[in-house]
Amino acid sequence: MPKPLKTLTRFGYRLATLLMAACVLSGAVLLASPASAAGVLDVTCTPPSSATSTYSPPLTNTPQPSSSTVSFQFGPCVSLSQPALTSGTYTRTNPARPRSCLDLLSSSSGTFTITWNTGQTSTLSVNVTTTIAGAALVVTQTGTVTSGLFTGDTVVITQTGPADDVLLCTAGLGTVSSIYGLVTLEITSV
Repeated sequence: MPKPLKTLTRFGYRLATLLMAACVLSGAVLLASPASAAGVLDVTCTPPSSATSTYSPPLTNTPQPSSSTVSFQFGPCVSLSQPALTSGTYTRTNPARPRSCLDLLSSSSGTFTITWNTGQTSTLSVNVTTTIAGAALVVTQTGTVTSGLFTGDTVVITQTGPADDVLLCTAGLGTVSSIYGLVTLEITSV
């Protein structure tokens, strides 16, 4: 009886050694592949990073002149290539123009500049899509850094917040005076 157990133990040991060697080799292949070297995360910012948009007067489901202020607070942020970078901000006030809460659900594009705590800036050109997932309003901005720190990198900003006011407004049952959401930002080298 001890002989089969000895054979099984020898077989198990050889199998474990073979599997370990396969893992090491596959890891080496993955590290050497161009696909894994294609995108290095240059900076990431996580909640409590946030964004707030305010509207004056509040939006209704009928277009009316309304001004808006958009403010992003990024931080904490981590960057291996720029270790002193820990936060950033962006604020813009838009003049009054005809708008409604239905506009919040449409796609758009834009350019804006983040000012980092280091004094450096990154200008982003992004496409914006907005979806409602359950009770959450999800705003996704994707694009590139067109100038400043991280020029040429890709950017993804995801803002997630409650959709209650937007849903009520689009149904004609309320207004939207502000939108708040938690934000993640990733800037990745190409």
